[in-house]
Amino acid sequence: MLRVQEGDDSSFALLLEKYRNPVIHFLYRMVQNQAIAEELAQEVFLRVYRSRASYEPTARFTTWLFRITTHLALNHIRDRRKHQLLTPIDSPSETFTSIQLADKELTSEQRLLMQARLAEVRRAIEQLPEKQRSAVLMHKYQEMDYSQIAGALSCSESAVKSLLFRAYETLRTRLKHFSPDGAGQKLD
Repeated sequence: MLRVQEGDDSSFALLLEKYRNPVIHFLYRMVQNQAIAEELAQEVFLRVYRSRASYEPTARFTTWLFRITTHLALNHIRDRRKHQLLTPIDSPSETFTSIQLADKELTSEQRLLMQARLAEVRRAIEQLPEKQRSAVLMHKYQEMDYSQIAGALSCSESAVKSLLFRAYETLRTRLKHFSPDGAGQKLD
């Protein structure tokens, strides 16, 4: 990013190549729509490029990038809620039909069960409050540490720990039926 700040456009192309997919995946998990996730990702990188002159490396680049990404996602969600009704998560365009399976010998029934469970986990995550959902997605799917998440959400590390604790407790309760004894699995 420091080279981009100095006017090196090829370095921006490298940043775009490296971070485009993780940003799109994060945004998709936030907004549940591939086209909107891609549009928002374009806006993220446009803002990164526009802010190149004022960029200060006080935190890791990924922290700064995901702060921008999170704010855009949350703003989109709030705007969508204000201007239209939410579409159901199980609409045909949102089905999860292509899942990469490690074990190619799963039966059709096992694959359907796995898809149903994944969809249920995604719904449970989507139902979390916005900041908790953002923290979980950054922690689990982007593998960001507490300090990076704190930077992205503009809060303290202890606030991140609290957000994650509450989110994982909620998920544990909502998904406890996945465990054979009904007690739930450790999600964090």
